[in-house]
Amino acid sequence: MKIKRIVPNIAAQDVVKAKQFYGDLLGLGTVMDMGWIATFEADASMRPQLSVAAHGGSATPVPDLTIEVDDLQEALRRFQEAEIKIEYGPVTESWGVRRFYVRDPFGRLLNIMHHIQ
Repeated sequence: MKIKRIVPNIAAQDVVKAKQFYGDLLGLGTVMDMGWIATFEADASMRPQLSVAAHGGSATPVPDLTIEVDDLQEALRRFQEAEIKIEYGPVTESWGVRRFYVRDPFGRLLNIMHHIQ
């Protein structure tokens, strides 16, 4: 058996808020919308991944999702303009990433990060 993909599912009563957060702020495209469920997709190629962690590093909680972006400053600007609280960072970590934490409208903790070249 081979894993073809891994899809995180987030419980939410308001799918419109998800479209605003994940679509407008993070730039994910909507690939399915049935009203009660919406699936978002990035224009990216990657192998399915699943992380299991005892903590989030640097004495932070384990985030629910990690989203890697190509331009962390642009992501930070979008969240700040939307007046979404930055819960941690932005910070450059010793393991070679720059990141910050935010919460989505449903309370999920997101690690928005970029690998340092």
